[in-house]
Amino acid sequence: MTSPTPRTWTITLPAGVKLLNANDRLHWAAEARITKDLRTLGHVLALKAKIPHLERAHIVCVYQPPDRRARDSANLHPTVKALVDGMVSDAKILPDDSSRYLSGPLVEIGEVYPKGRMVLHIAEVLPPEPDGLFPAPDQTHERGPLL
Repeated sequence: MTSPTPRTWTITLPAGVKLLNANDRLHWAAEARITKDLRTLGHVLALKAKIPHLERAHIVCVYQPPDRRARDSANLHPTVKALVDGMVSDAKILPDDSSRYLSGPLVEIGEVYPKGRMVLHIAEVLPPEPDGLFPAPDQTHERGPLL
């Protein structure tokens, strides 16, 4: 029996979109405006990509910087959080963004791209197929009930 192949989607933000960086020291209103714009962008691009409601997903975000300077990928988490919130809470691609439904998001630094851009790779995580190796949770074992 062949197992189903997980579906994948790629969302590419337009080059030059203003991203949030954990090292930025912005006025709260400017930061809120950028966060709202990124969340809206995540929502709209998820709808445009026609990502259906999924049970589980894995997200890898690849930042393609505009130059070859060294970067810390962890500093991009404010951007990624806003984008994922737009995809999960607004476009409803997952029940919520807890680890029960979402693996990641992982952030990586990719190849140089003019003006810089963020590319999100979303992969469906399929439930494991029953293989008969483990008894169902409601079955009992010779030493007692299984938890």
